[in-house]
Amino acid sequence: MARKLAVEAIGTFLLVLTVGMVVLEPGAGALAPLAIGSALMIMVYAGGHISGGHYNPAVTLGVTLRGKATVAELLGYTLVQLGAGVAAAFVALYLKGGRAVVPLDIPTGPGLLAEFIFTFALVYVILNVATSRGTEGNSYFGLAIGFTVVVGASAVGGISGGAFNPAVAFGVVVMGIAAPSALWIYLVAQITGAVAAALLYVSLDLGLDKPTTATAVEQAELRGAADTGA
Repeated sequence: MARKLAVEAIGTFLLVLTVGMVVLEPGAGALAPLAIGSALMIMVYAGGHISGGHYNPAVTLGVTLRGKATVAELLGYTLVQLGAGVAAAFVALYLKGGRAVVPLDIPTGPGLLAEFIFTFALVYVILNVATSRGTEGNSYFGLAIGFTVVVGASAVGGISGGAFNPAVAFGVVVMGIAAPSALWIYLVAQITGAVAAALLYVSLDLGLDKPTTATAVEQAELRGAADTGA
């Protein structure tokens, strides 16, 4: 468990640090979503084989509801992810010289909807590419996850800031990118988005944990052929 927590702390720290470095002035402008998504992608590839590469309490919640993480992991991951996010925010402020920023004005309705939709999308993608029998062993999972964030940040970054992650939400509040009053918008939308994605995944049996009818028939035919010596 200690190895998993260490990996989650490192990955979350570097993700939130990247957010701060490319958003706080002088920032990366239009390239910021690509930098953030790429940071997530490389950390998923780096630590996915150890901890699952969540780096996001909403993702850990979704994975837990899907049955691929324990409650103990949910609690431990969430604590280290939030702690690493806050620590990264302070480091980013230090590296940027503590520059003052004007907090993003997040409208309640659009902010909730934007964060819900793309947190849902992120968790939905992760459950399908990283926890499903039909996609196990693939080499593209990190790319799919990272670019989901690129798409989301590009699409709604101007509305909500494009966090999709409670650890990022705490980080951007500490950095002054978003006002403390916006924290509840992030948390409500992200948690409900993660829960909705997990429930949909489970209800549609998208994990393909059981063989399809065709696969079962094919397996029976193969066993029959083996028994007859064909």
